[in-house]
Amino acid sequence: MSEGGNVISFVNGEGDEGIKAAPVPTGRLSLDEVKRMAEAIVFASAEPVSEKALAARLPDGVDVGETMEALRSDYEMRGVNLVRIADCWAFRTASDLSFLMNRHAVQQRKLSRAALEMLAVVAYHQPVTRAEIEEIRGVETSKGTLDILLETGWVKMRGRRRTPGRPVTYGTSTEFLDHFGLEELRDLPGIEELKGAGLLSPRMPSNFAVPQPMTDPDVLTEDEDPLTDIDLEELGLLTPLAQDD
Repeated sequence: MSEGGNVISFVNGEGDEGIKAAPVPTGRLSLDEVKRMAEAIVFASAEPVSEKALAARLPDGVDVGETMEALRSDYEMRGVNLVRIADCWAFRTASDLSFLMNRHAVQQRKLSRAALEMLAVVAYHQPVTRAEIEEIRGVETSKGTLDILLETGWVKMRGRRRTPGRPVTYGTSTEFLDHFGLEELRDLPGIEELKGAGLLSPRMPSNFAVPQPMTDPDVLTEDEDPLTDIDLEELGLLTPLAQDD
């Protein structure tokens, strides 16, 4: 795709890895020109584009944060908004117009109460193991329920806990933030908001507190090890290489 002398090629059509840019001409560019470039990159990507990917594709010295905030302001009153999802950016239908998209939308199967409870536990307590989820909920966790959350893409395997047995740890994904319209985990509702929505009993213990969500879900904690290729093979997330005859 060519525009104004700048060439942007799209490989596979999605994700940060699917966008490769030819060198941008040097020289001082106006904010409007840089915004047009950023707009083109985000619009053409099927997935939210990270600020790191934007910085790699925009001219050197561009303040990506300033550029994207200015572009977000341009779209505030339009039918399509530019939204921030963690450290990524994407175009989404304005929230007050979502009903237009839902008129003919295919009805999705609703999550069970157990799945919703499990999702809440993962969101607020991550990184968390299956045993820890069961301890918090007070009931045994069905593998099928956990599999459903993994299939939605809202929950992901993070790493392995540095404890005996090295259990897998779980956390939420960028897709989780995107689906629920959250910019970051700290935007999850607090105790007063949950009470106001009728999701907590007014007779909760006086010492009850909602956990503070972690600030950067993509960074492993000190008691987590990253998943290795062997781990991924065992968990069915990586297909083993074919053996030579």
